[in-house]
Amino acid sequence: MSDQQDRATIGVIGGTGFYSFFDSGSEEVVVDTPFGAPSAPISVGTVDGVQVAFVPRHGRNHEYAPHTVPYRATMWALRSLGVRRVFAPCAVGSLTTDIGPGTLVIPDQLVDRTSGRVHTFFDTSAVHVSFADPYCPQLRTAARGAAAESVDGGAIDGGTMVVIEGPRFSTRAESQWFARQGWTLVNMTGHPEAVLARELKMCYAAVALVTDTDAGVSEGEGVSETEVYAVFEKSLDMLKGVLTRSVVAADAIDDCDCAQGGHDVDALLASV
Repeated sequence: MSDQQDRATIGVIGGTGFYSFFDSGSEEVVVDTPFGAPSAPISVGTVDGVQVAFVPRHGRNHEYAPHTVPYRATMWALRSLGVRRVFAPCAVGSLTTDIGPGTLVIPDQLVDRTSGRVHTFFDTSAVHVSFADPYCPQLRTAARGAAAESVDGGAIDGGTMVVIEGPRFSTRAESQWFARQGWTLVNMTGHPEAVLARELKMCYAAVALVTDTDAGVSEGEGVSETEVYAVFEKSLDMLKGVLTRSVVAADAIDDCDCAQGGHDVDALLASV
């Protein structure tokens, strides 16, 4: 465990195309974890007077595919620096024609359709965390308020994000199946990130930017990597503005107990 606790209480994990958050004045902190190195050194800096820890989820040069991201190392590194609240911007596909590219969504539910990913810190003990509501209500409120101030029409409140293994996109049949379940967004990185945050007793909220309509939404259409990057790059300044306001709002609210459980995180940090 790092001896640099309390460097920042709020963390931001940048998604596809989101490799930096601070314009200037940040410091890189290298954190060793029992699970190897995080996806990149953690940058710690000030955002409107708030200390924030930032890490690009896929690495500085997008060297980590969704299924190879070192999720446990990244979440452990943030927690060891003192982070207790995490905003997680991510690129998502839409499973409905009602939500088009460029839309911000603050999801309230998650469905895991990944396979083979390590999704717990508790390899040798039977600890079961509550995950009925995977996202922090306070952080979701902060993000919605920030979007209302930054984006015409604000953000869509709620929605279910299904997380697939990747790195391939869905087949048309898979996409249509997801939509029939009533799920609204599809993504490749939201799990195990969210549950690892819960195990470390960190509040966590996804801020989802729709970059495309998924394969099954419109006949004849599919998803391309070029399309995803283009929409994300076009929306990057807007997303950074929303996250800046979200961080300031989150810093002003009282402590939250949404991620509290019966296990001892300090003991976990000391035992691995």
